[in-house]
Amino acid sequence: MALMITDECINCDVCEPECPNEAISPGDDIYIIDPNKCTECVGHYDEPQCQQVCPVDCIPLDPEHKETEAQLMDKYHRLTGS
Repeated sequence: MALMITDECINCDVCEPECPNEAISPGDDIYIIDPNKCTECVGHYDEPQCQQVCPVDCIPLDPEHKETEAQLMDKYHRLTGS
């Protein structure tokens, strides 16, 4: 599954630079995650880095974008060209 940022986001700016896929960007009111780029850090790290640094715990799994670990790994390979 891709991750999502809820409206509990305080716009602290710590998640965006941590994303290895550049899936996080500023939205109108809060940061947003592009589900086409989010791999939950599969292929890069053992755990999603944005969740690790978020001080308010507002980055859950996005139920609208369910993916298996194999699908996330395929997306990682497409995004990185490896």
